[in-house]
Amino acid sequence: MTSRIFLAGASGAIGRRLVPLLRDAGHEVFGTTRDPAKADTLHRLGAEPVVVDVFDAAALSDAVAAARPQVVIHQLTDLPPGLDPARMAESVPRNARIRSEGTRNLVAAAREAGVRRLIAQSIAWVYAPGTPPYAEDHPLDRSADSPRRVSIDGVAALETQVLNTPPLQGLVLRYGQLYGPGTGVGAPPAPGAVHVDAAAQAALLAVDRGRPGIFNVAEPGGPALVEKAVRELGWDAGFKLPG
Repeated sequence: MTSRIFLAGASGAIGRRLVPLLRDAGHEVFGTTRDPAKADTLHRLGAEPVVVDVFDAAALSDAVAAARPQVVIHQLTDLPPGLDPARMAESVPRNARIRSEGTRNLVAAAREAGVRRLIAQSIAWVYAPGTPPYAEDHPLDRSADSPRRVSIDGVAALETQVLNTPPLQGLVLRYGQLYGPGTGVGAPPAPGAVHVDAAAQAALLAVDRGRPGIFNVAEPGGPALVEKAVRELGWDAGFKLPG
């Protein structure tokens, strides 16, 4: 089934790989960026560019309403390429704000616009210590110290809003650490990482597949179990875009 899709964060690492996949599947894509200079790139990729700041709730609501999407995909982040340690301290609180306040605005806009399905990016390295590999029902590490605790609180805020705002069908994709084109990382940085193309494929598949809930999306053999994504979404951890 083809859909009108509002892709928040279309100019990010996953978003740039996801737009062509969505278009090739027949979907109509409205892709957001905060930077007007990136609008032409989104247009070349096949998306209708939408220049909007997720923290401007009124403008975001108007943008989602104008697009009239059936599906919203949340790929918004504010992190340095390759999770550069020298820049992470300043990025962590900004990214947590996107996950909490930005998600709140996006969820509200989606609900007001009558969106059917909401798919959101999360991360798979926030589980509480235990015996890996961890399934999706393993608790998050809410007792961690800062700055990890700041990140985890942001993740918890995002996931709670996405999964508990009826009548939206909320799906959360907990990605392993990204590598590949546009990420600043050329090879898997740790066990259970995920290539950016495979991460994008999971979001594409979640448009039409999978029950509402959480899915680990990472390469097998790492700390996160990924059988649910393989079984319900038909996800392929080895997926790569041609070329």
